[in-house]
Amino acid sequence: MEKIKNYIFLHLCVLLFSFTSVFSKMASAQLTDGGFRNPKLYVFAFLMLADCFFYAICWQKIIKKFDLNIGYANRSVYLFWSQIWAVVIFGESLTMKNIIGLLIVFAGVVVVSVSAQERKD
Repeated sequence: MEKIKNYIFLHLCVLLFSFTSVFSKMASAQLTDGGFRNPKLYVFAFLMLADCFFYAICWQKIIKKFDLNIGYANRSVYLFWSQIWAVVIFGESLTMKNIIGLLIVFAGVVVVSVSAQERKD
């Protein structure tokens, strides 16, 4: 049960980190709309930095509970969340190339996780 809880926390950390790209894209849009005088630019820039700060703390806490190869392989799930935010928040389209790329990444995560588990057993 502890192992499942650790994996959930790991993926919540990755989910948290995925918002960095959302805030970054929103800050970029504000820069384009109003330039450096736009106060929303600084709000989104602050949110981006704050998100990175909290993610770094969470990541340091959870990575102690995993082998580095497992932690970093699972971190690539960030790409999945980025695609979801691109579609849901920014109205971008999800192409077949995006889906194939995500499937390849997930296959890699599974291979690394299974091989690490087999080495432990």
